[in-house]
Amino acid sequence: MRRGRDLLKKFYREKFIPFLKDTTFRRIVAAVLFFFVITGILAYNFVPERYNFQVGAAAPKTIKAPRTAEFIDRVKTEEARQRAAAKVNKVMEEDPSVAGAVQEKVGKVFAAIRQVKGEKLEEAAKVRKLKEGIALPVSDDLLLFLLQADEVSLQKVEEAAKQIVREVYSSSISEESLPQVKERIKKEKVEPLPYHPRFKEFLQIMMDELLQPNLKYNREETERKKREAMNSVAPVRVTVQKGEKIVGEGEIITEEILMKMENLGLLRPYYMYRALIGLSLLVALSMALILVYLYHYRRSIYEEDRYLLLLGIIFTAVLLIAKLVVSINIGGSTTSQTLMGYLAPVAAASLLIAILLDRNLALLVTAILAVMVGIITGNQLGPAFTALVSGTVAVFSVSHLSQRTDLARAGFFYISGATIVAILGMELATRSTLAGVRWVDVLLLPLVGLGNGIFSAVVAGGTLPYLETAFGITSAMRLLELANPNHPLLKKLLMEAPGTYHHSIMVGNLAEAAAEAVGADSVLVRVGAYFHDIGKLKRPYFFIENQFGIDNPHDKIAPSLSALIITSHVRDGVEMAREAGLPREVVDIIEQHHGTSLVSFFYHRAAEADKNEVVPEESFRYEGPKPQTKEAALVMLADTVEAATRTLQKPTPGRLEGMVRRLIKEKLNEGQLEECNLTFRDLDLIAGAFSRVLSGFFHHRIEYPESVIKELERRKSRDAGIRKQ
Repeated sequence: MRRGRDLLKKFYREKFIPFLKDTTFRRIVAAVLFFFVITGILAYNFVPERYNFQVGAAAPKTIKAPRTAEFIDRVKTEEARQRAAAKVNKVMEEDPSVAGAVQEKVGKVFAAIRQVKGEKLEEAAKVRKLKEGIALPVSDDLLLFLLQADEVSLQKVEEAAKQIVREVYSSSISEESLPQVKERIKKEKVEPLPYHPRFKEFLQIMMDELLQPNLKYNREETERKKREAMNSVAPVRVTVQKGEKIVGEGEIITEEILMKMENLGLLRPYYMYRALIGLSLLVALSMALILVYLYHYRRSIYEEDRYLLLLGIIFTAVLLIAKLVVSINIGGSTTSQTLMGYLAPVAAASLLIAILLDRNLALLVTAILAVMVGIITGNQLGPAFTALVSGTVAVFSVSHLSQRTDLARAGFFYISGATIVAILGMELATRSTLAGVRWVDVLLLPLVGLGNGIFSAVVAGGTLPYLETAFGITSAMRLLELANPNHPLLKKLLMEAPGTYHHSIMVGNLAEAAAEAVGADSVLVRVGAYFHDIGKLKRPYFFIENQFGIDNPHDKIAPSLSALIITSHVRDGVEMAREAGLPREVVDIIEQHHGTSLVSFFYHRAAEADKNEVVPEESFRYEGPKPQTKEAALVMLADTVEAATRTLQKPTPGRLEGMVRRLIKEKLNEGQLEECNLTFRDLDLIAGAFSRVLSGFFHHRIEYPESVIKELERRKSRDAGIRKQ
């Protein structure tokens, strides 16, 4: 028993716990959880009761419509379509070959008579053979009469028969009119003939048997016209007002009542499983679409569990808020019902994802959320389109944030304005009449649009700081706050190491210009540049930019100790940044802005002092690591260039650019840029950006003539005298 417990503990410790910590397992669990939650939000209906009635059953209670709904009456629509189809006449087509075929049969009958008549057979045998040959219901005595008739008479009778056929088929004959045609032939064509009664009898028999209608029924064309007639019938639409009685207690459920209940969502259990399957497929497809996009185009987000968790939380929370908002019904009309759908704060998700994760991802999520808003509002196009517009505008409105108030401005002006236009456009485009639409609803539309923008901005702005902290994300807004000169570290740097402070400001200007040229994060670069030398606060006077009228302390200590003090400002800066809670990205720039560079001044000084010994370079190099990102590399290059150009005599644009390119090339040759993703083209753009900024900083001032200077001083003295009076 004890051995079994030990094995179970070992399995739990060595197998089960590592399995729970596995990244793939955690992702699967999170994906399944979000799948069920999102599907549940979409599937759950806030209608209080649902029923499973059938036609012919008695209603156990009185049921009223919980909301206003407009739908198509399938039964009445089908009845109207059947009536339209019944009015379509049969399509008849005349067959010109019928007349020729009848003429040919007449000719064959008389040919058979002549043939049998010429044969040497007994009369009885001839009658039998002729009867078989012509296949007409003719009596034997009439056949015998025909066999005994002379050729001239037969010829006349044959011509008369063919003439009758020609006259008959000069017009169209339908199946229904054929009996009347035969009767008319008998009275008007056959009986007036001056022939022997037996010949007229034979003619009438031939006409009765051989004549066929030449108008034939075209079934395919008739069915096509019936379908056209049915399709041309407009669907019969029925509007059920909120509170209207659907069925009373004890009343029999009819097809019409059942249809109303189905369209109001009161029969949901009847098709619940089918709807759940459909919604599950939509949710699974949406999640897969987002993950595939991240895998191919935003791998850095895809590989971070915290980013995926943040995305799922934002998506689910905003969808839940939209569901709760839509469930509020403030009126009985159709317009009032859709007003709450227009308030769905999809733009809040768009703002948060664009600020915290990625703008393109925010656009994709906005499109998916818009579709889901359409589903939860009863498959209405207006709220879905409005959500798409508001979310898209939200993404564009925060593409260049400079402060948190810009978020409020985006909600109040851009998102609200676009939402108002979208709502008014959809209402005007989809409503063909104002009948039944309350003017109070029309006046509410702009207010709803304004409320959507403000609501979305409040939700995004209120949750943004907490999400940044909880998930360790450094947003552009967080960086902009750090760039404020009133930050405690920057104020301390200004007061205790003013030279370093002004150096950092200049490095920030250089690095930001270069970042914009190569497509790096310019805000992160500027903030990183501001804080990159905060470690110098530990010993500010050991750095030349802070030595104002004092002796250089490095002149009194060994070069190795000087190098140690200089290089330690990186480690000190990292510690101070972490204590101040600076973002990881800024700490990385502080740690990497010197890479593993050599402190060459003190190294050469040590080498000159100890000419008989080899001085190890490792003691005079920064600890690193080398820059891992474009942003860290830009701060390194800007730091190097800014410090070097201070010593340049007569800094003309040409000399500045030459020095900039030489310094960048040195860093490249030293291998300091080998672990970041800067290209040679980027380095050329960086050099150009640095040169432009430095040229503006070192531009030549205008030298005024001596006479002008004296005149300015005279006016200054005069003005001072006037002020004293």
